Amino acid sequence: MSDYNWVAGNPQRVPEQMPPKEYTMGNLHIVDLTKVLDPRTESRRCRLWRFNTGGSIPDFHTIMDLTSHLGTHCECPYHHSEDWPSVAELPLTNFMGRGIYVTLDLPENHQITGEDLEKAIGDRMQPGDTVILDSPHKLPPFTPATNGPDDHRLLVGEDSAKWLAARGAKCVGFGDGVSIEDSNENVKPFHDILMAQNCLFLEVLQNLDLLKTDTFFISYAPLPIIGLDSCPVRVYAIEGLPGFDK
Repeated sequence: MSDYNWVAGNPQRVPEQMPPKEYTMGNLHIVDLTKVLDPRTESRRCRLWRFNTGGSIPDFHTIMDLTSHLGTHCECPYHHSEDWPSVAELPLTNFMGRGIYVTLDLPENHQITGEDLEKAIGDRMQPGDTVILDSPHKLPPFTPATNGPDDHRLLVGEDSAKWLAARGAKCVGFGDGVSIEDSNENVKPFHDILMAQNCLFLEVLQNLDLLKTDTFFISYAPLPIIGLDSCPVRVYAIEGLPGFDK
């Protein structure tokens, strides 16, 4: 565990029970696609200072010291270039819309091509979609096992970026079966091409196996902080919402 991860002021709260990962509201099925953060165990910077401001009425505040790429997070173009927009400079509609979940059944460590995406998605994709890529070769991202002998995830690169950019992807998300950290040769052009057109990235998505359909409404709005390149987000999918299906 990192030295950055702890709570000052009061002992770390240990929940007796966590909220469910999926919900039903009328005819809607809602899935929380977010990793729950625990400062005691996070490998990335996650530090809390909890304090009471005093007075006769209890008034607790918390100072948060977090890295912008913590847990499930949304990366914006400013992550990759000083000249591209930060989180607060993008309209709210950039962080929601129609989502499609694509599981690519391809060989281990395969470099995803535009042809692969055409076969798997084709005309199903619409401009402005959020595309979540995944495969059966799963490994949690950003761990000591990354790029090791047990890392068999699929890879992204220039060719897959060109296909997604040409079809107007609003955002690209990643399940545990696709790597976005294997090498500069692959990762840089993927960022260069997509973020140049304000396409966002969603990383460290969870609970994708709870989705009942592969097309849904998705939301992942970050805090609108000027100068922020990325932000931890609460991502959720709503299945059954009219207008956000096949």
